[in-house]
Amino acid sequence: MLLGGMLASCTNSNKQTTDENMEQELELTQEWDKVFPLSEKVSHKKVTFKTQYGLILAADMYTPKDVKGKLAAIAVSGPFGAVKEQSSGLYAMKMAERGFVTLAFDPSYTGESSGEPRRTASPDINTEDFMAAVDFLSKQENVDAEKIGIIGICGWGGIALNAAAADTRIKATVASTMYDMTRVSGNDYNDAFDVEEARHTAREKLSKQRLDDPMAMAGGVLDTVPPQAPRFVHDYYDYYKTERGYHKRSGNSNDGWRVIGTQAYSNSRFLYYINEIRSAVLVMHGADAHSRYFGEAAYHYLVDGKAEGYKFVGEPNPNPENKDLLIIPDASHCDLYDGGYTELVGKGEPKNMIPWDKLEKFFKTNLKSF
Repeated sequence: MLLGGMLASCTNSNKQTTDENMEQELELTQEWDKVFPLSEKVSHKKVTFKTQYGLILAADMYTPKDVKGKLAAIAVSGPFGAVKEQSSGLYAMKMAERGFVTLAFDPSYTGESSGEPRRTASPDINTEDFMAAVDFLSKQENVDAEKIGIIGICGWGGIALNAAAADTRIKATVASTMYDMTRVSGNDYNDAFDVEEARHTAREKLSKQRLDDPMAMAGGVLDTVPPQAPRFVHDYYDYYKTERGYHKRSGNSNDGWRVIGTQAYSNSRFLYYINEIRSAVLVMHGADAHSRYFGEAAYHYLVDGKAEGYKFVGEPNPNPENKDLLIIPDASHCDLYDGGYTELVGKGEPKNMIPWDKLEKFFKTNLKSF
């Protein structure tokens, strides 16, 4: 008994020391370096937290200045390959303006978060990133632990749904302009290579790469885009490579992922149990987004237990009444990163394609916090 108490005391002491030193270990940037201006309506601070895999994640916490007491909270991440200084930080700040405590975090192995080698992804580690963010928010004095939601953008929309299927503490989930990273990694866009031969060829290349050069980078968004390239390629360039959204720590803005960094995604499948999510879910997509099929298929499987592009069939959702699909007219994929602009590189007039009021209503209704 005495030994157990001594061990517990030692463990708690070590944990406290580790937590206190997290920020110093990560060498967090303290100056404001987001691609958007800080709102006067919110307070901001850098924070860190641990995942169950022992990785330390860096995050920005936004708190409304004019709202007191225990508040509902929202954790935000994405797009896949982006950092918290880009789209996820904007979403977090905008929702904090509406009365929520919010947390925009860098996933494991990316941005200011820990993990070596850099730019590595894993379905289970990334799902844990969201759940660790919920752990952190649940322990904050100004947060009601029973009223926590999440927002996943682009590839992190699929990860958010995966986390919601695993973690019942998540009471409301928004998947914005989502990708299913496991589906696109295994099948390519629009399931163009959804055949065994194509997957085998890709597996052979990745297997060889592990011996040839496991640290080789795949490259981020193209530095120059041919005029004939699809619209979404131009859209990615306009966000990630110009002053509109470029950030020095963003993989998409620079050298991308390791070639083998997402290998686990290509041989896995997300969303198997999302038809059993009982909490509220909003899938939000642009009508003109090349990725729209991901969101629509995920929504239909979420509600019906089956959908085009899914080889498995499950039971219909036991709580379909709190699931919704929002298709935003005229919006492209990247319009839901920051609202979009009428001209390139963030010039012209803002298109304001992100329905902030609808997001606020969704979370307030389903977190029952106001």
